[in-house]
Amino acid sequence: MTTPGRADVPGAFRDALRAIGSTRLRPEVVLREIPAPRRIAPFAVALEASVHRGGHDADDEVASGRFIVLHDPAGQEAWDGTFRVVTLVRTVMEPDMAADPLLAEVAWTWLEDALDGVDAHATGGTITRVVSESFGALAGRDADVELEARTSWTPGSPDLGPHLSAWATFLCAAAGLPPLPDGVSAFRPRRETMGS
Repeated sequence: MTTPGRADVPGAFRDALRAIGSTRLRPEVVLREIPAPRRIAPFAVALEASVHRGGHDADDEVASGRFIVLHDPAGQEAWDGTFRVVTLVRTVMEPDMAADPLLAEVAWTWLEDALDGVDAHATGGTITRVVSESFGALAGRDADVELEARTSWTPGSPDLGPHLSAWATFLCAAAGLPPLPDGVSAFRPRRETMGS
């Protein structure tokens, strides 16, 4: 995990980076660091993830997303804290899900379940369902249903490892992966372009 090239990086943000960098995720989740937004907060880090049903080296991506950590040592009133986690999850759902009026509510419960037991508050977000139907020469294809979840919450401390794990659990649930059985540990993922 890279640290911004500034001498004034607060200890709390360094702690957050260390916690994220040492978090173990499922082998289906591939993370890589991407440029973070610069205008929302003085300090930020952004990760992009893809979920591959067959593991890291498989070509069968079934979901993708972003996990962004914002830090303002002075705090921001809208955050109700000095950190804010902002996430995105995208996946294509089965065509029969398109007609389910509860799809967005069910997707929101995936996030709530993932965050259960994590020190997070001020959680909010939107769940969007996009149905694409084909016509003309493409008629006869099943409708594509894309689910997009944009969520954010305020962590109670710089220990952001549980937050990254919860978001990855949400991402995997949206991808249709079964939860890991109790007592089964995730492998440490390969993280592209992340250094120490």
